[in-house]
Amino acid sequence: MEKIITIFKLKDLRKKILIVLGIIIAYRLLSVIPIPKVDIIKLQEFFSQNQIFGFLNLLSGGGLDNLSIVMLGVGPYITATIIMQLLTIVFPRIKEIYYEEGARGQAKFNQWARMLTVPLAALQGYGFLSLLASQGVIDKPTGLEAILNIVVIVTGSMLALWFGELISEQKIGNGVSLIILAGILSQLPNAFRQAILIYDSSLLLSYILFIAIFLLIILGVVYLNEGERKIPVTYARRVRGMKMYGGVQSYLPLKVNQAGMIPLIFAISVLLFPQFIAQTTMIFSKDLGLKLVDLVNKFLANQLLYGIVYFILVFAFTYFYSAITFNPEEIAKNLQRSGGFVPGIRPGENTSQFFSKLMNKTTFFGALFLGLVAVIPLIIQRITGISALHISGTSLLIVVAVILDTVRQINSQVTMREYE
Repeated sequence: MEKIITIFKLKDLRKKILIVLGIIIAYRLLSVIPIPKVDIIKLQEFFSQNQIFGFLNLLSGGGLDNLSIVMLGVGPYITATIIMQLLTIVFPRIKEIYYEEGARGQAKFNQWARMLTVPLAALQGYGFLSLLASQGVIDKPTGLEAILNIVVIVTGSMLALWFGELISEQKIGNGVSLIILAGILSQLPNAFRQAILIYDSSLLLSYILFIAIFLLIILGVVYLNEGERKIPVTYARRVRGMKMYGGVQSYLPLKVNQAGMIPLIFAISVLLFPQFIAQTTMIFSKDLGLKLVDLVNKFLANQLLYGIVYFILVFAFTYFYSAITFNPEEIAKNLQRSGGFVPGIRPGENTSQFFSKLMNKTTFFGALFLGLVAVIPLIIQRITGISALHISGTSLLIVVAVILDTVRQINSQVTMREYE
């Protein structure tokens, strides 16, 4: 309470928080304004039967389930960012810009991601509306109506991205992440309502078990998100004129969860991509599409097989994405340029190999825990026997990570002002 009172006593910090809250409220208002000619009842039935669109609704910030004008939200930008990061593997020049040109290179990289967001939003919007029209959820739009809807969808995505950047400028949280967080939290009242409706005194033990597991998962996610391996680094002494520089000891933090929530997003996308292909096939061939949908549904209904494949994909993508974001060679070069070295390890190639081996060992535990977070909903449903008691590992990881980051940034703002 003292910290909260201190925050609201500081005028400029209070202003920043109110601006962020105002932007989030404005986005939530836009997310309940649907595009024309939408049958909400049919739309809700469609979403309840399709996991892929529930996941896309999560990334959009909760604007997809009612076909709002910000229906895609920041989803296309997240996709564009992932594509750009994958391109750093294929094109050395992009990798050089991102890793070696500092803040200027990252600003250029982000600008390219914004530009890629526009065609991705148009493509996703057109494909999604065509699929809904083929399922009878919405009326098939005419040529002019289709163009108008796509323009509105693209504009909504860019508006969501702009809102996210306005929030990030306040330096009390990542804007894109906070928009997604608001969408996740907006679904909690409905989840509580469903849990209350199915409540039965005979299931009291299951509810208690669910709450206990839920709290343990939060504790584990916090521990995973904050966990890091501290590598000691010593900087050599250098004499310039009459002054001596260096000779200090520090450490290089190597996070256990280097990849964040990206492996979960990749894994879900891969798992649900066949369902999207099957439903898209129905637009061209209804019989073939129905057969593919039936095969995919059988796979998704087999919780054991689905859980094993999901765990393996998350585990593999954690190593894959960690290798992209953590480059041992670049870190070893930068350390050597600044006159730093790991005690007992020769600078250069030996340091690079040391970082690579250490990252592989550390990532193993991060990948193992992320895999468990991914399949925990299936385990809980199997233990409790209640499908309505559902924890999304991705949602939980996003919520915990975003809240921790926001609290950290607010604390740094308070500390800076108290120091002054």
